[in-house]
Amino acid sequence: MKFEQLPTPCYVIDEQKLEDNLKVLNGVMNRTGCKIVLAQKAFSMFALYPLIGKYLSGTTASGLYEARLGHEEMGKENHIFSAAYREDEIDEIVSICDHIIFNSFSQLEKFKGRVLAGGKKVGLRINPECSTQTGHAIYDPCSPGSRFGVTQEQFRPALLDGVTGLHFHTLCQQNADDLATTLDAIEEKFGEWLPQMEWINFGGGHHITREDYDIPLLEKCIKRMQDKYGLEVYLEPGEAVALNAGYLVTTVLDTVKNGMDIAILDTSASCHMPDVLEMPYRPPLIGAGEPGEKPYTYRLGGQTCLAGDTIGDYSFDKPLKEGDRLVFDDMAIYTMVKNTTFNGMPLPAIAIQYKNGDCTIVREFGYHDFKMRLG
Repeated sequence: MKFEQLPTPCYVIDEQKLEDNLKVLNGVMNRTGCKIVLAQKAFSMFALYPLIGKYLSGTTASGLYEARLGHEEMGKENHIFSAAYREDEIDEIVSICDHIIFNSFSQLEKFKGRVLAGGKKVGLRINPECSTQTGHAIYDPCSPGSRFGVTQEQFRPALLDGVTGLHFHTLCQQNADDLATTLDAIEEKFGEWLPQMEWINFGGGHHITREDYDIPLLEKCIKRMQDKYGLEVYLEPGEAVALNAGYLVTTVLDTVKNGMDIAILDTSASCHMPDVLEMPYRPPLIGAGEPGEKPYTYRLGGQTCLAGDTIGDYSFDKPLKEGDRLVFDDMAIYTMVKNTTFNGMPLPAIAIQYKNGDCTIVREFGYHDFKMRLG
């Protein structure tokens, strides 16, 4: 099947671009000896786990179901962090995960014995209270009142017995300079306990595969922890794995006017690209320009009844018409993992575009996928 024959809406993962990203990450691993695992919260298309597993050390999860997916479909190192674990899930988590990271000393005290009895690694998430981003508190684990990680004030060294690693996650789509700043805060507030650890996890948010990312500085940061404290270093990026490696193909269903030209698509920001509304951001659209840049400007929106279900304003070389196909870029990450069927919107199909240009549909969805979630 060719790209232009795919049904819409449809997510398409570009195998070549995904592998290019993986080679960049694998290069960091080879040069530094660190381990990089896939954060499944950003990208969980397990049909591609065999390819990802060729280059990365494993997966990390935010809960039992992601942990099961990584265990079943990649079968390499399997890490997990959760803000809190359930009593009825912890035993299965211990059975399938290698590193279990706790968010508080109370959770650590409650479950540490079971993790150690299972022969698995115990970690603790720390909060260095070092915000390096502005304007997006919803994505800032160091924002005031954050529920993530133990602060210096709440740290209880007497309870560290059995803990072999510390974890932090403070970044979101950021460069290595912010990581370096964060490490300064880590050493200032928690450096006293680093020598007794075996490993440290830098978390995610590292945009390593972005063109302007400072990979030499990242590697310097990794070496800093390895050489100074003898720590094994983990990173768990999600976005960097599939950054700019996927598309969302859509079709124009209608055009209307209300003070400006508006195009209704068979996709939805609310259902199919929720970060457009949550982040918020304006996703790249192949062949389109900024509003007013090209002769014809349109506001693009979805079919749902949500008034705010708009993707953004774009300009085009010629007027849009019913049946035109539009292709949004960078649609692999935080899309299919966050989909909803609000308003009964069909879920997009999922496809792979192979290196030779051919496409295969991996999954299609229908009415049953909407109904099965309801009572």
